[in-house]
Amino acid sequence: MIYAAVMGYGTIGSGVVKVIEGHHDYISKKTGKDIRVKYILDLREFPGDPYEDLIVHDVNVIMDDPEIDIVVETMGGTKPAYDFVKRALLAGKSVCTSNKALVAAYGPELLKIAEKRNANFLFEASVGGGIPIIRPLNTCLTADKIIGIQGILNGTTNYILTRMEDEGLGFEEVLKDAQALGYAEKDPTADVDGFDSCRKIAILSSLACGKTVDYRHIYTEGIRLITSEDFLYARAMGRSIKLIASMYTDGYDTHAIVAPMMVEKSDPLYSVRDVFNAIKVTGDVVDDIMFYGKGAGSLPTSSAVVADVIDAAKHIGINLKVFWNDEELQLCGIEEQKRKFFVRVKNSAKQAAAEQFEVEEFIDAGVEDETAFVTAPMTEMAFAAAVGSLPGVIGRIRMC
Repeated sequence: MIYAAVMGYGTIGSGVVKVIEGHHDYISKKTGKDIRVKYILDLREFPGDPYEDLIVHDVNVIMDDPEIDIVVETMGGTKPAYDFVKRALLAGKSVCTSNKALVAAYGPELLKIAEKRNANFLFEASVGGGIPIIRPLNTCLTADKIIGIQGILNGTTNYILTRMEDEGLGFEEVLKDAQALGYAEKDPTADVDGFDSCRKIAILSSLACGKTVDYRHIYTEGIRLITSEDFLYARAMGRSIKLIASMYTDGYDTHAIVAPMMVEKSDPLYSVRDVFNAIKVTGDVVDDIMFYGKGAGSLPTSSAVVADVIDAAKHIGINLKVFWNDEELQLCGIEEQKRKFFVRVKNSAKQAAAEQFEVEEFIDAGVEDETAFVTAPMTEMAFAAAVGSLPGVIGRIRMC
């Protein structure tokens, strides 16, 4: 018998318990491992819950029990999650987590402790919910040098942008609906300002490069300034607007960014809608491959956590090597990134735009008293200088 403890009995934690216990016979038959949940750590009481008898309120019960081989962390945040996870690993217990904030901030340290204790620190569910992406980067794609990763990594923002596009609604209106439906938190900052996607692309980039990509050094921009008029122009150009998190390297320099971008129809990310996520990985051998699925939710995320639990159960006392050390990878500043830009201006500024930029095309979407244009490829630095002195600018979006 292999016993697990779950720390945090919220949306994800309850889903993990439900999957492990509800699918017990199926998991045992498929893996040859008899896994049971022995404890559930939470500050709250859960009267009437089918697993009420497993609830404990003292973390020491879990840490001091030699029968606990695997600890599942689904509390979120870094405090007290970091302290609890570190303590579990130091005790030789494997840890499986869905906590991207924890992984992005402390991943290399916790992986090193796990290696020294012949345990495992597994975090498949920290990026992409139920989408398998961490394990493929660690195993299936180890023959490739990863050139780039580009994805829609946040279901909340993708839902909001999809509704804005389909129904012509404004950001604030759709955000309120998303909160009412449970797709967005009461404080939506982490999602709509891009911080959630930033941590996720930092984790993926670190695994792809083998060094630590500090999420605090990734330029991050959210979707608050996107308007229904922006989607009119996007439709006129045969494009859509998505919050894109990306990393790419030319073999010498590594670049990363999180920002709204206009995506063309030929790009597979164009058709990713609603709460779904998608991740495009480019390798020097395999070329482009796509991972697609629900990026959040109790059961999809729990599926990924339980897959890690099973992996940990199969490797009791055996460390699974993860290619990610604590040496920081220096990212290039955003100033030298080069791309096209979409810019909306007052009609009175059209001539000045033509003189100041190398304009590839002007776009008329029927919006009163304004027009828009697409620049030729230029660096972020050059664009910022030029657009800063252009009168009548209404908005701008990067082109993907």
